[in-house]
Amino acid sequence: MEEFKVQTAKHPVPNSSPTRPHSEHPKDHAAKRLSSASNSTSDGGVGAKTPVEITALEESFRRFAIHGDTRATGKDMNGKNWSKLCKDCGIIDGKGITLTDVDIVFSKVKNKSARTITYSQFKEALEELARKRFKDKSSEDSAEEVYRMIEGKSPVIAGVTRTIASPTVSRLTDTTKFTGSHKERFDETGRGKGKAGRVEVVDTSGYVSGYKHAGSYEKKVQKPPQKPM
Repeated sequence: MEEFKVQTAKHPVPNSSPTRPHSEHPKDHAAKRLSSASNSTSDGGVGAKTPVEITALEESFRRFAIHGDTRATGKDMNGKNWSKLCKDCGIIDGKGITLTDVDIVFSKVKNKSARTITYSQFKEALEELARKRFKDKSSEDSAEEVYRMIEGKSPVIAGVTRTIASPTVSRLTDTTKFTGSHKERFDETGRGKGKAGRVEVVDTSGYVSGYKHAGSYEKKVQKPPQKPM
């Protein structure tokens, strides 16, 4: 008997792309914006990414650029954050550099229809302010001086407003100087008595008003506990 070899036909499987995994949850948005901006594509290979080392000045620029704006990428800075940077880093001294000077320089270096400035325009604006702030130094030295004022700095977050002590306010809030019914509302330490300071509480203990030895009789006649035999 002849043996017949049955060869199974191999049907070509249509091309199918592998299932893509579900995307992970996004990380902190501000950190993601700064980290993505820190990487750029190298010229050596296609699609290869190498981290670009940024200077301390550019790092501070990015911190102020994204301040208060969740959609900012850190590549450009608006006029509000530019003014805050000059104020927080001490560039505005009120004498050589004022807030008006900062606004004028910002309008000078930015593009005509733009509302933000790039990092290169940012350095150009700092050089303009540096020449005005440090007039006795050269352009290079004055620019380096301003750079050092900004390097490593971050936006200052405003805290709770401190109250200023005033003699008038202190006199009005001093409970030891209160008179009349207002004096009865506070004890010797200045703490309020609550309802007891507003409503006359009737003493129903049976003792006369002002008696200071209430409850002392019970302590005197109370017999000590007998010891067990």
